[in-house]
Amino acid sequence: MFTDNPFATLTDFWSPLVMQVYIVLMIVLVAAGTLFDIVHKGSARYFFDNWRRSKSRAQQVGGGELLSIAIQTAVVDVLASGEFCNARRRIAHLLTMYGFLLYVISTAVMVFSYSTASIWPQLWWLGGLMICLGGYWFWFFIRVDVAAEGNSAFRIVPADLFILSLLASVTLGLIWAYLQTRASAGANVFFGLYVIATTVLFASVPWSKFAHMFFKPAAAFEKRVSYANGTRSNLPGPADKPEQFGSAREQPRHY
Repeated sequence: MFTDNPFATLTDFWSPLVMQVYIVLMIVLVAAGTLFDIVHKGSARYFFDNWRRSKSRAQQVGGGELLSIAIQTAVVDVLASGEFCNARRRIAHLLTMYGFLLYVISTAVMVFSYSTASIWPQLWWLGGLMICLGGYWFWFFIRVDVAAEGNSAFRIVPADLFILSLLASVTLGLIWAYLQTRASAGANVFFGLYVIATTVLFASVPWSKFAHMFFKPAAAFEKRVSYANGTRSNLPGPADKPEQFGSAREQPRHY
């Protein structure tokens, strides 16, 4: 189960070109959805206008310092998710993020190369299980409205579209791969559900938080630069420090 390419058996039903075109279409949907999200919400215009205003009243930051800030942003804010103060939330986010990267890359490799003599099936399973571990942990135990506000874990709002479609896609994909190795008659049903959930995940970018992963690094970089050039020096201190919340009976868990 962990060594066979689950997409290889699909070639018995249709040409490999079908799944390859589907992968390309999903990439196009993500790119188009991200551009639409940026234009519709004005994120890029706000970012560049704010950057231009801050540069006009800031002290000069040298190229070496900018490079150092870029490296810090990549290592701390992107690779280590340093914006999360809560350790549990950071771990859940890192599991989901790196699992998603493994899962997506290995899916593309296995669809475009149907050879089973490789490590990609193991990486596909590892990535999927990491997403499930981080995603379900976040959904049932870490979400603000569940951990801090006491709402039901099954309460759904529009902002949950990304995490729910991601978990549905990966969970259905893993179930399909398992049933396929058992030659179960239900494998085709779960494959159809897997394709539907995956299409919802990548086609719903303008209405979900999917696009955040593309411009959050830019926002983190701009924040570090604004501290370096002094444009944030006249602002009040952050009001979201974790130690300002919670009580003697309970530690803050919603950051």
